[in-house]
Amino acid sequence: MTAAAPRNARRPHATGASDARIWTRLQPFVATALVLGLIGIPLWLVVATAGKSQGEALNPDLSLPDNWQLFENLRQVWVDGEVPAAFLGSLLVVVPTVAGVLTFGSMAAWILARRATRLNAVLYALGISGIVLPPAVVTVVLLLRQLGLAGSAVGMIGVYMGIYMSTVIFFVTGFVRTIPTSLEEAAQIDGAGPFTVFRRVVLPMLRPVLATATILICLYVWNDVFYAFFVIGGRIDTLPLNLFRVASAGLYLNNWHLIFAYVVLMSLPLVIVLAVAQRKIISGITSGAVK
Repeated sequence: MTAAAPRNARRPHATGASDARIWTRLQPFVATALVLGLIGIPLWLVVATAGKSQGEALNPDLSLPDNWQLFENLRQVWVDGEVPAAFLGSLLVVVPTVAGVLTFGSMAAWILARRATRLNAVLYALGISGIVLPPAVVTVVLLLRQLGLAGSAVGMIGVYMGIYMSTVIFFVTGFVRTIPTSLEEAAQIDGAGPFTVFRRVVLPMLRPVLATATILICLYVWNDVFYAFFVIGGRIDTLPLNLFRVASAGLYLNNWHLIFAYVVLMSLPLVIVLAVAQRKIISGITSGAVK
Protein backbone atom coordinates (compact mmCIF):
# COMPACT_ATOMS: atom_id res chain seq x y z
CA MET A 1 0.00 0.00 0.00
CA THR A 2 2.78 2.40 0.81
CA ALA A 3 4.55 1.71 -2.51
CA ALA A 4 1.47 2.60 -4.54
CA ALA A 5 1.06 6.03 -3.02
CA PRO A 6 3.91 7.77 -4.93
CA ARG A 7 2.63 6.44 -8.26
CA ASN A 8 -0.87 7.71 -7.53
CA ALA A 9 0.56 11.09 -6.49
CA ARG A 10 2.20 11.56 -9.90
CA ARG A 11 -0.96 10.89 -11.87
CA PRO A 12 -2.44 14.45 -11.68
CA HIS A 13 0.79 15.88 -13.08
CA ALA A 14 0.83 13.38 -15.93
CA THR A 15 -2.82 14.07 -16.67
CA GLY A 16 -2.19 17.81 -16.76
CA ALA A 17 0.73 17.41 -19.15
CA SER A 18 -1.38 15.21 -21.42
CA ASP A 19 -4.18 17.77 -21.44
CA ALA A 20 -1.68 20.51 -22.32
CA ARG A 21 -0.37 18.48 -25.29
CA ILE A 22 -3.90 17.84 -26.52
CA TRP A 23 -4.75 21.55 -26.26
CA THR A 24 -1.55 22.46 -28.12
CA ARG A 25 -2.54 20.17 -30.97
CA LEU A 26 -6.10 21.51 -31.03
CA GLN A 27 -5.11 25.20 -31.04
CA PRO A 28 -4.64 25.48 -34.85
CA PHE A 29 -8.03 23.87 -35.46
CA VAL A 30 -9.75 26.11 -32.89
CA ALA A 31 -8.12 29.22 -34.38
CA THR A 32 -9.16 28.18 -37.89
CA ALA A 33 -12.72 27.58 -36.75
CA LEU A 34 -12.86 31.01 -35.09
CA VAL A 35 -11.52 32.71 -38.22
CA LEU A 36 -14.02 30.91 -40.42
CA GLY A 37 -16.82 31.83 -38.06
CA LEU A 38 -15.93 35.51 -37.61
CA ILE A 39 -14.72 36.27 -41.14
CA GLY A 40 -15.81 33.45 -43.42
CA ILE A 41 -19.52 33.50 -42.58
CA PRO A 42 -20.03 37.28 -43.12
CA LEU A 43 -17.91 37.11 -46.28
CA TRP A 44 -19.96 34.23 -47.64
CA LEU A 45 -23.18 36.10 -46.81
CA VAL A 46 -22.00 39.07 -48.91
CA VAL A 47 -20.86 36.99 -51.89
CA ALA A 48 -23.88 34.66 -51.86
CA THR A 49 -26.36 37.53 -51.64
CA ALA A 50 -24.55 39.43 -54.39
CA GLY A 51 -24.98 36.42 -56.67
CA LYS A 52 -28.73 36.01 -56.14
CA SER A 53 -31.69 37.43 -57.97
CA GLN A 54 -33.87 40.15 -56.49
CA GLY A 55 -36.50 37.70 -55.24
CA GLU A 56 -33.98 35.39 -53.58
CA ALA A 57 -32.16 38.29 -51.89
CA LEU A 58 -35.21 39.84 -50.22
CA ASN A 59 -34.23 38.05 -47.01
CA PRO A 60 -30.41 37.67 -47.07
CA ASP A 61 -29.21 34.33 -45.73
CA LEU A 62 -26.35 31.85 -46.19
CA SER A 63 -28.13 29.67 -48.75
CA LEU A 64 -26.77 29.14 -52.25
CA PRO A 65 -28.49 31.01 -55.07
CA ASP A 66 -30.54 28.90 -57.45
CA ASN A 67 -28.84 30.59 -60.37
CA TRP A 68 -25.63 32.58 -59.91
CA GLN A 69 -26.03 36.13 -61.22
CA LEU A 70 -22.93 37.66 -59.62
CA PHE A 71 -21.36 39.07 -62.78
CA GLU A 72 -24.70 40.36 -64.07
CA ASN A 73 -25.31 42.16 -60.76
CA LEU A 74 -21.78 43.58 -60.74
CA ARG A 75 -22.26 44.84 -64.31
CA GLN A 76 -25.57 46.49 -63.41
CA VAL A 77 -24.10 48.16 -60.32
CA TRP A 78 -21.07 49.36 -62.28
CA VAL A 79 -23.31 51.16 -64.78
CA ASP A 80 -26.38 52.22 -62.81
CA GLY A 81 -24.56 52.92 -59.55
CA GLU A 82 -22.02 55.29 -61.18
CA VAL A 83 -19.15 53.34 -59.65
CA PRO A 84 -16.38 54.71 -61.96
CA ALA A 85 -17.04 58.33 -60.90
CA ALA A 86 -17.18 57.34 -57.22
CA PHE A 87 -13.99 55.31 -57.63
CA LEU A 88 -12.16 58.35 -59.01
CA GLY A 89 -13.52 60.46 -56.16
CA SER A 90 -12.17 57.98 -53.61
CA LEU A 91 -8.78 57.99 -55.32
CA LEU A 92 -8.79 61.80 -55.28
CA VAL A 93 -9.03 61.69 -51.49
CA VAL A 94 -7.09 58.53 -50.62
CA VAL A 95 -3.92 59.01 -52.69
CA PRO A 96 -2.99 62.54 -51.46
CA THR A 97 -3.93 61.56 -47.91
CA VAL A 98 -1.67 58.52 -47.87
CA ALA A 99 1.20 60.36 -49.57
CA GLY A 100 1.00 63.33 -47.20
CA VAL A 101 0.63 61.27 -44.03
CA LEU A 102 3.52 58.97 -44.90
CA THR A 103 5.81 61.83 -45.90
CA PHE A 104 5.29 64.16 -42.95
CA GLY A 105 4.65 61.39 -40.43
CA SER A 106 7.85 59.51 -41.26
CA MET A 107 9.91 62.72 -41.11
CA ALA A 108 8.46 63.61 -37.72
CA ALA A 109 8.95 60.06 -36.44
CA TRP A 110 12.61 60.09 -37.50
CA ILE A 111 13.30 63.27 -35.54
CA LEU A 112 11.37 62.06 -32.50
CA ALA A 113 13.21 58.75 -32.49
CA ARG A 114 16.71 60.18 -32.89
CA ARG A 115 16.56 63.22 -30.58
CA ALA A 116 15.82 62.00 -27.07
CA THR A 117 14.84 65.22 -25.29
CA ARG A 118 12.04 66.02 -22.89
CA LEU A 119 10.40 68.26 -25.44
CA ASN A 120 10.42 65.50 -28.04
CA ALA A 121 9.01 63.07 -25.49
CA VAL A 122 6.10 65.45 -24.92
CA LEU A 123 5.67 65.94 -28.66
CA TYR A 124 5.67 62.19 -29.20
CA ALA A 125 2.97 61.73 -26.57
CA LEU A 126 0.90 64.44 -28.24
CA GLY A 127 1.57 62.94 -31.66
CA ILE A 128 0.24 59.48 -30.79
CA SER A 129 -2.64 60.80 -28.65
CA GLY A 130 -4.80 60.82 -31.75
CA ILE A 131 -4.94 57.02 -31.61
CA VAL A 132 -7.12 57.11 -28.51
CA LEU A 133 -8.63 60.60 -28.73
CA PRO A 134 -11.10 60.89 -31.64
CA PRO A 135 -11.62 64.36 -33.12
CA ALA A 136 -14.83 66.29 -32.47
CA VAL A 137 -16.75 66.36 -35.74
CA VAL A 138 -18.62 69.58 -34.97
CA THR A 139 -15.40 71.43 -34.13
CA VAL A 140 -13.70 70.12 -37.27
CA VAL A 141 -16.58 71.21 -39.51
CA LEU A 142 -16.73 74.69 -37.93
CA LEU A 143 -12.97 75.10 -38.33
CA LEU A 144 -13.12 74.09 -41.98
CA ARG A 145 -15.91 76.60 -42.58
CA GLN A 146 -13.78 79.35 -41.05
CA LEU A 147 -10.91 78.36 -43.34
CA GLY A 148 -13.15 78.10 -46.40
CA LEU A 149 -12.32 74.40 -46.88
CA ALA A 150 -15.67 72.85 -45.97
CA GLY A 151 -17.07 70.69 -48.73
CA SER A 152 -13.75 70.48 -50.58
CA ALA A 153 -11.30 67.67 -51.25
CA VAL A 154 -8.49 69.71 -49.66
CA GLY A 155 -10.45 69.97 -46.43
CA MET A 156 -11.24 66.26 -46.42
CA ILE A 157 -7.59 65.39 -47.05
CA GLY A 158 -6.51 67.68 -44.21
CA VAL A 159 -8.96 66.02 -41.82
CA TYR A 160 -7.77 62.54 -42.70
CA MET A 161 -4.13 63.57 -42.37
CA GLY A 162 -4.78 65.01 -38.94
CA ILE A 163 -6.63 61.89 -37.82
CA TYR A 164 -4.17 59.26 -39.04
CA MET A 165 -0.86 61.09 -38.58
CA SER A 166 -0.64 59.57 -35.10
CA THR A 167 -0.79 56.05 -36.55
CA VAL A 168 2.24 56.68 -38.79
CA ILE A 169 4.20 58.34 -35.99
CA PHE A 170 3.52 55.42 -33.66
CA PHE A 171 4.64 52.71 -36.09
CA VAL A 172 7.57 54.53 -37.70
CA THR A 173 9.08 55.83 -34.44
CA GLY A 174 9.38 52.32 -33.04
CA PHE A 175 10.85 51.08 -36.31
CA VAL A 176 13.45 53.87 -36.59
CA ARG A 177 14.77 53.03 -33.13
CA THR A 178 15.76 49.58 -34.44
CA ILE A 179 17.92 51.08 -37.23
CA PRO A 180 21.61 51.46 -36.25
CA THR A 181 22.69 55.10 -36.01
CA SER A 182 26.07 54.17 -37.48
CA LEU A 183 24.50 54.08 -40.94
CA GLU A 184 23.35 57.67 -40.65
CA GLU A 185 26.67 58.77 -39.14
CA ALA A 186 28.56 57.22 -42.06
CA ALA A 187 26.42 59.18 -44.52
CA GLN A 188 26.99 62.38 -42.54
CA ILE A 189 30.74 61.82 -42.62
CA ASP A 190 30.52 61.57 -46.42
CA GLY A 191 28.93 65.04 -46.45
CA ALA A 192 25.25 64.17 -46.67
CA GLY A 193 22.79 66.64 -45.16
CA PRO A 194 19.79 65.72 -43.00
CA PHE A 195 17.38 65.53 -45.93
CA THR A 196 19.78 63.37 -47.96
CA VAL A 197 20.37 61.05 -45.00
CA PHE A 198 16.64 60.61 -44.55
CA ARG A 199 15.90 60.10 -48.25
CA ARG A 200 18.78 57.75 -49.11
CA VAL A 201 19.52 55.95 -45.85
CA VAL A 202 16.48 55.96 -43.57
CA LEU A 203 13.58 55.98 -46.03
CA PRO A 204 14.57 52.79 -47.93
CA MET A 205 14.70 50.92 -44.60
CA LEU A 206 11.21 52.09 -43.69
CA ARG A 207 9.51 50.21 -46.52
CA PRO A 208 8.02 47.40 -44.38
CA VAL A 209 6.52 49.72 -41.79
CA LEU A 210 5.39 52.24 -44.41
CA ALA A 211 3.67 49.40 -46.27
CA THR A 212 1.83 48.53 -43.07
CA ALA A 213 0.82 52.14 -42.47
CA THR A 214 -0.28 52.49 -46.10
CA ILE A 215 -2.63 49.53 -45.88
CA LEU A 216 -4.12 50.63 -42.57
CA ILE A 217 -4.72 54.21 -43.72
CA CYS A 218 -6.13 53.09 -47.06
CA LEU A 219 -8.48 50.76 -45.20
CA TYR A 220 -9.69 53.56 -42.90
CA VAL A 221 -10.06 56.25 -45.55
CA TRP A 222 -11.43 54.02 -48.33
CA ASN A 223 -14.30 52.78 -46.17
CA ASP A 224 -15.00 55.99 -44.26
CA VAL A 225 -18.45 57.48 -44.59
CA PHE A 226 -18.85 59.22 -41.23
CA TYR A 227 -16.32 62.06 -41.59
CA ALA A 228 -16.85 62.31 -45.35
CA PHE A 229 -20.58 62.80 -44.86
CA PHE A 230 -20.11 65.75 -42.51
CA VAL A 231 -17.05 67.36 -44.14
CA ILE A 232 -17.70 67.15 -47.89
CA GLY A 233 -21.46 66.61 -47.62
CA GLY A 234 -21.87 64.81 -50.93
CA ARG A 235 -20.08 67.49 -53.00
CA ILE A 236 -17.46 64.86 -53.85
CA ASP A 237 -18.74 61.40 -54.70
CA THR A 238 -16.71 58.69 -52.96
CA LEU A 239 -17.51 54.99 -52.96
CA PRO A 240 -18.95 54.83 -49.39
CA LEU A 241 -20.99 58.01 -49.88
CA ASN A 242 -22.23 56.77 -53.24
CA LEU A 243 -23.21 53.45 -51.67
CA PHE A 244 -25.19 55.31 -49.02
CA ARG A 245 -26.91 57.35 -51.71
CA VAL A 246 -27.81 54.48 -54.03
CA ALA A 247 -28.91 52.25 -51.14
CA SER A 248 -31.41 54.96 -50.16
CA ALA A 249 -32.65 55.53 -53.69
CA GLY A 250 -35.73 53.90 -55.12
CA LEU A 251 -33.71 51.82 -57.61
CA TYR A 252 -31.77 50.06 -54.84
CA LEU A 253 -34.35 50.14 -52.06
CA ASN A 254 -34.54 46.59 -50.66
CA ASN A 255 -32.49 45.34 -53.61
CA TRP A 256 -30.00 43.57 -51.40
CA HIS A 257 -28.39 41.71 -54.29
CA LEU A 258 -27.31 45.03 -55.84
CA ILE A 259 -26.22 46.54 -52.52
CA PHE A 260 -24.03 43.55 -51.71
CA ALA A 261 -22.69 43.54 -55.27
CA TYR A 262 -21.66 47.17 -54.73
CA VAL A 263 -19.91 46.13 -51.50
CA VAL A 264 -17.99 43.46 -53.43
CA LEU A 265 -16.86 46.00 -56.04
CA MET A 266 -15.86 48.51 -53.36
CA SER A 267 -13.83 45.90 -51.47
CA LEU A 268 -11.95 44.39 -54.40
CA PRO A 269 -9.12 47.01 -54.57
CA LEU A 270 -8.32 46.61 -50.87
CA VAL A 271 -8.46 42.82 -51.07
CA ILE A 272 -5.96 42.84 -53.96
CA VAL A 273 -3.60 45.21 -52.13
CA LEU A 274 -3.80 43.16 -48.94
CA ALA A 275 -3.08 39.93 -50.81
CA VAL A 276 -0.01 41.45 -52.47
CA ALA A 277 1.45 43.20 -49.42
CA GLN A 278 0.54 40.81 -46.59
CA ARG A 279 4.15 39.82 -45.84
CA LYS A 280 5.30 43.40 -45.55
CA ILE A 281 2.31 44.21 -43.36
CA ILE A 282 3.23 41.51 -40.83
CA SER A 283 6.90 42.51 -40.91
CA GLY A 284 6.06 46.17 -40.36
CA ILE A 285 3.76 45.50 -37.43
CA THR A 286 6.20 43.24 -35.61
CA SER A 287 9.20 45.50 -36.24
CA GLY A 288 7.55 48.86 -35.65
CA ALA A 289 4.98 48.29 -32.92
CA VAL A 290 6.42 45.40 -30.90
CA LYS A 291 10.05 46.45 -30.87
